[in-house]
Amino acid sequence: MPAAAVPFAPPADNRHIEALAALGTPRRYRRGALLIQEGETGDTLYIVLQGRLRAFVADNQGRELTLGQYGPLEYVGEMSLDGGPRSANVEAAETSTCAVVTRATLLDYIASHPEFALELMARLIRRARLATDSARSVALIDVYGRLVRLLNDMAGEPDERGERRLGERLTHQQIAQHLACSREMVSRLLKDLETGGYVAVRERWIWLCKPLPARW
Repeated sequence: MPAAAVPFAPPADNRHIEALAALGTPRRYRRGALLIQEGETGDTLYIVLQGRLRAFVADNQGRELTLGQYGPLEYVGEMSLDGGPRSANVEAAETSTCAVVTRATLLDYIASHPEFALELMARLIRRARLATDSARSVALIDVYGRLVRLLNDMAGEPDERGERRLGERLTHQQIAQHLACSREMVSRLLKDLETGGYVAVRERWIWLCKPLPARW
């Protein structure tokens, strides 16, 4: 979901992340492996080298809300800088390799490259804004409204037929995790949209065939 502008521009390249990753220990994680558990105290940063990680929160009933997904040269775990407990869970969304960087190594790198502190701060601000947007969406927009917003945000540019394909394959369960609702609700909504000719599923890709209705 789009976030408001932040006071620091995104880095022009990934030289700091690449340099920091070189100081870490490469580790491979199978799909579904839990790297970070909410509430635990941790002192490591994970830089994605290959694959994709998913950050999420969950309640006692097993319901989940996806906070973000992170690919190569993105990182998670920077909240460990303050020595406090982890604020979310992070799992491998697919088989992934990460460079695991200790808190001490990260602090030493920042001391040697103070400009990286601004980059780190900018990323924290962007993630805080995204979290605020997500919380506002869950609180103020109904499930169908959140689905429309998610599909429109993830869809690419129209093709020659005016149809837009989502940027990645998503299961109904994954969509439900983005929307903080049940998989059954997602299946019901998408089925109705498919029946109305608004969406189509081809080879497990979701296509938006025409503008989605404002209300369900």
